Amino acid sequence: MNTWNDNLTEWDRLRASLSELETSIGRTGRLLIETLRADKKILACGNGGSAAQASHLCTELVGRYRRQRRSLGAVCLSADGPLLTCIANDFDPADVFARQVQGLGQPGDCLVGLTTSGASQNIARALRAARERGLGTVALLGRCGDPAAKRPACDVAEHEIIIPSTATARIQEAHLLIIHTWCDMIDGALG
Repeated sequence: MNTWNDNLTEWDRLRASLSELETSIGRTGRLLIETLRADKKILACGNGGSAAQASHLCTELVGRYRRQRRSLGAVCLSADGPLLTCIANDFDPADVFARQVQGLGQPGDCLVGLTTSGASQNIARALRAARERGLGTVALLGRCGDPAAKRPACDVAEHEIIIPSTATARIQEAHLLIIHTWCDMIDGALG
C-alpha cells in the first residue's frame, strides 16, 4: 500500500469537490459577514479536532486574521472545560452545546457547527436550538454521502457544506481551508 499516492489521490478528489462547493462557501461566508456587520456574534462548536477548528475560527475573528481590524464577536462553545463538564454532568451530555446556545445565542447571531461524521448528536442539537432561537446556522460536515448512515446534523442546519470524503484528516483539512476562506472574505469586507 502506497500511502503517499493514496493521499494524493484523495487530495485530487477533495480539490475537485471543493470547486463544486464554491457557491456554498461564498454564500456562508456572506452570511457570516452580514452577521458581524449587524454587530451580532458567531458561535462555533465541534468535538475533538473539530473543536480545535471551532476555536481557531473564533480566534481569527476576535483577534485578527491577516489584517488589523476591529475585534469581531465570536465565542467557541467547545472551549470552556468546566462549563462543558458541568452541563454534561447535570444535564444530558448531548446538550453541552445546545444549552450554551440557549443561554448565549441571540436572534441574528450565527452558529457554525463542525462534525467530520455529520453524526454528532451534540452538534445536531445545538443547530436545532440555534434555529429555534432565530440564529443563522452553518454546518461543516463530512461523510454524509452514505444514505444508510444516520447523520442528524445533515438535516438540521440552514446551510451545510459537506465534504464528500471518509478520511477524517482530509475532511478537517477541507474545513480549515473553508474557515480561512471565510476569514479572507471577512477581512476584505470588514477590515
